[in-house]
Amino acid sequence: MSVPAMLAVAAILAVASCAQVLTGFGYSLLSVPLLGLITGPVDAVVGSSILVLLVNLIVAARERAHIRWPVARTVLLGGLPGLPLGLWLLHVLPVRTLSIMIAVVVLAGTVAIWTGLRIRPRSLTIGLAGLLSGALTTSAGVNGPPMAAVFAAMGLPPRPFRATLAAIFVVVGLGAVAGFAMTGEISPTGWLITVVGGPAVALGWLVGDRIFTRVRNFRIVVLCALVLASLTTLTRAVLG
Repeated sequence: MSVPAMLAVAAILAVASCAQVLTGFGYSLLSVPLLGLITGPVDAVVGSSILVLLVNLIVAARERAHIRWPVARTVLLGGLPGLPLGLWLLHVLPVRTLSIMIAVVVLAGTVAIWTGLRIRPRSLTIGLAGLLSGALTTSAGVNGPPMAAVFAAMGLPPRPFRATLAAIFVVVGLGAVAGFAMTGEISPTGWLITVVGGPAVALGWLVGDRIFTRVRNFRIVVLCALVLASLTTLTRAVLG
C-alpha cells in the first residue's frame, strides 16, 4: 500500500470513528465502501471490523452504567447465530447483491425513524433485529442500522442508546474477528489497515466524544446519519 493510500485510509477511519462515537453506529457504513475502493471489499470489511471493536470497547467501558443489559442480552441471543450466516453469505453472494441488501436495510431503518415509529421492547422484535445485525456484521461489515432503528423506535435516551449498542457490538465484533481468523480472511492488508488506522481511530474517538456531550437533538443526529448511509449504500448498489 502506497503512502497516499495509507493517508487516505487514516482519514477515512478518523471520520468513521467520529461518527461511531457520536451516534453509536455508522463506522462501517462510512468506512467499508470507501476503504473498498482502496483495498478491495473483503479487506475493507475485515480491517474495519478489527478497529471498530476497539472503539466499542472504549465506549462500553466508559458508559457501562448506562448499558441496558436485558436488551443487550436479547439482541445477542439473535446476533451471535447470525455471524455464521453472514460468513456464508459473504462467500456465496455477489458484492452487488450484498450492496442492495444493505441499502434495503438502511432505508427501512431511515423510514422507521423518520416516521417516528414506536415499538414495545418485545423479545422477538429485538432478537430478530439482532439476527439481522449479526448476519450483516460478517457479510458486509455493517451492523448498526437495524439496531439503531429498533432502539430509536423504543425511545432509548442518547446515553443508553450509545452504550447499549457499544456493548452489543463488542461481543458481536469479537465473534466476527474470530470468524475471520478461523476462515483465513485476515490478510496482510487487513492487518496493515489496523496498524495504519489505529491512531486515526483514536483521534476520531476523541473528537466524536467531545461533540456527543454537546448534542441537543439526538434523534435528528441519528436520522441524518441514516440518510447519509442510505445515500451511500444506494450509490454502491446502483454502481455495483
